[in-house]
Amino acid sequence: MKQDSVFATFGIKMTKGTSSFGKRHNKTHTLCRRCGKSSYHIQKSRCASCGYPAKKMRRYNWSKKALRRRTTGTGRMRYLKVVRRKFYHNFQEGLPKSQRKSKAAATQ
Repeated sequence: MKQDSVFATFGIKMTKGTSSFGKRHNKTHTLCRRCGKSSYHIQKSRCASCGYPAKKMRRYNWSKKALRRRTTGTGRMRYLKVVRRKFYHNFQEGLPKSQRKSKAAATQ
């Protein structure tokens, strides 16, 4: 006896599977304003990824790969890349030595 015919004779429906998936047409998550991922839960008003609107970013050490995705160096680093360049030259300021001598001679 086939399994399908058994369900048909007793009137048993398998309601947790395919028939239930057709009813899903409302969204629980939308785009987050801070991280840009579609993880902001509308009813909870909380992002599952970054924790917005919490002041501090959501991060856990059990997910190392997620930490790597949004750590320092993944963005523009507008200030830090300038600091790195200055570090290699020991944070020197002013004109190069060759131009300093010529400027001093020109002013006298």
